[in-house]
Amino acid sequence: MEQTKKKRLWLRIVCIVLAVLIGLIAALGIAFVSVWHDEIGTLMSFELLRERNDAHEDGAVYKMNVKGGYYFDEFLASGGAKTDPDLIAFISGHVTRGLIDMGIKESDIGCASFTAMTESGDRLFARNYDFAKTNVCITLTKPGNGRHASFSTADLQYLGLDPEKDVEGLMNKITCLAAPYVPLDGINDAGVGCSILMTYQGEVDTNNAVPTDRNTDKDDITSTTMLRLILDYADSVDEAVELVEEYDLHDSANTSFHYMIADATGKSAILEWVNGTDETDNDGAARKLVVTYNTGDGDIGEREGKSDFQWVTNFIVRPGYYREDTQKAGLDRYDRIYDDLAATNGVVKDEWAAMEILGTVGRRSWVPGSAWTVHSVVYNLTKKSVLWVGNENFDDPTAIYEYSFETGELKNGVRP
Repeated sequence: MEQTKKKRLWLRIVCIVLAVLIGLIAALGIAFVSVWHDEIGTLMSFELLRERNDAHEDGAVYKMNVKGGYYFDEFLASGGAKTDPDLIAFISGHVTRGLIDMGIKESDIGCASFTAMTESGDRLFARNYDFAKTNVCITLTKPGNGRHASFSTADLQYLGLDPEKDVEGLMNKITCLAAPYVPLDGINDAGVGCSILMTYQGEVDTNNAVPTDRNTDKDDITSTTMLRLILDYADSVDEAVELVEEYDLHDSANTSFHYMIADATGKSAILEWVNGTDETDNDGAARKLVVTYNTGDGDIGEREGKSDFQWVTNFIVRPGYYREDTQKAGLDRYDRIYDDLAATNGVVKDEWAAMEILGTVGRRSWVPGSAWTVHSVVYNLTKKSVLWVGNENFDDPTAIYEYSFETGELKNGVRP
């Protein structure tokens, strides 16, 4: 009898302990889901759209639907970031909860952007992203709380992920949670498009391009987070410029950039930070913002002044910056884009006609072996829609994607 009582007592104790452990596990699970709710939803949406093709130097293409606000309001409220390590520290602490030791890779980006109008009157913003072979992630955000939904493309090599490997394993996928902080181009649901392009400033007297590094009493922002600022908050080009003017820019990845913005009204602008000429522009802190609008760019040149459309590659467009044209990186592509657009006064049949212009200056065809065009994209700012092609595979339906804010669907497309 005594042994039976002891057995029952031990059984009761075991049951109590198990109940406590199950309760603790359940509580921890609920707390984990509560804290990581948005991140879990985002990770579950991470999807391989197109496998790599090493024979064509194609990286893989991924897609991610970002849940929640990804702490960008908190990022701005904290004063932003002056350096890549500052940005990494914020992302690691807030987005990845300190789980990931991240890095931002130095880059050598040679790109192109232009605006055009379709025969039906839609305003287009087109962009080639030229770089080395890399994996990219089409990043869809819908933060709410007065912020715009957006479509953007992130280069995952920029987050330190190996471009020669697929994105596999939980830690690598958690790293991708930082994708909203590193857009290289995009469009929001107000019809504002933007892109980042390298400028190679200050190379005459230095071995590397000198990053813009403004240091005043304003809050701080880095290159890609400035694009995120525009995508999340700007209703127009004018509002985008006003937002940018509130911050000190600190170019990322130890190099220099300029930026292009366009909206559904047909207005566009090139944003550049300059000081003097290329020979003297070696102090990133001394640079000041200069905005060149498509409606007031006659001082750049006769063809720019008479064109309603605007275009840009990889040199500073402000007049007098270079001693001679041979110093302008991407001038040959700049001239070719102008020739293609000027032939029809900046009017193209449709998005695919604009995509064909991007194709003419794609790196595989323009200077084979020098670099790769990682993606080409045409944003219809009027319809708030996207035509996106990976790695110059313009005739391959598996590499063509279409997106519309109206439907919220990303689907494969076919070249007409």
